[in-house]
Amino acid sequence: MAETHPAPPPIRDAATILLVRRDAGAPAILMGQRGAGAAFMPSKYVFPGGAIDPGDATVPLAAPLAPVCLRRLGAGAPPGLAPALAAGAIRELWEETGLLLGAPGSWPGTAPEGWRDFAESGLLPTAAALSFVFRAITPPGRPRRFDARFFLADAASLAGDPDDFSRASDELSHLHWVPMAEARRLNLPFITEVVLGEVAALLARGGAPEAVPFFDNSGSEPVFRRLD
Repeated sequence: MAETHPAPPPIRDAATILLVRRDAGAPAILMGQRGAGAAFMPSKYVFPGGAIDPGDATVPLAAPLAPVCLRRLGAGAPPGLAPALAAGAIRELWEETGLLLGAPGSWPGTAPEGWRDFAESGLLPTAAALSFVFRAITPPGRPRRFDARFFLADAASLAGDPDDFSRASDELSHLHWVPMAEARRLNLPFITEVVLGEVAALLARGGAPEAVPFFDNSGSEPVFRRLD
């Protein structure tokens, strides 16, 4: 009898937020620790984020992404994926930390599943503060694989207290603001360490990225590209 092998996991679209705080001098970034029993990156310190949900594509945004981010996210992607990624990043931030990136507004009808608590805040998600800064596809051989887009946002854009994690889920523990200079000493996944280095350099330059780094592991050989 021929040996059978399990099908490789699908590559799921995902979004992550690097939330940076600058009100205490040197910049600090929000991170939390995944559980020891997590199937993906157990015990590692990560940024809030995860796979996008079907409802993210239907969520109204109070303000859209900047045109350059829309263009870079949309290159070769299905129509509507770019705003869904922005919405998914904002939802994951809300679910995992209890922090809101939103502006006052009325939802047209019933909010989709995963967004109802957000909608009860009286806010619509806003993508105006998000800057697309990195993309990476999980290498083959991992139990879960993601096509992750990383967004940078300033904590000054939050609606509420940046230290109030009282509404956070239990997906991430030890949520705290880590000085950028100390973040790379934590137990980090490789890609998180790479993204931190890129963002630290970007913040030091004080400008938007001229091109977005992309670690493309969708094929049999890894490829590094930049999205202009």
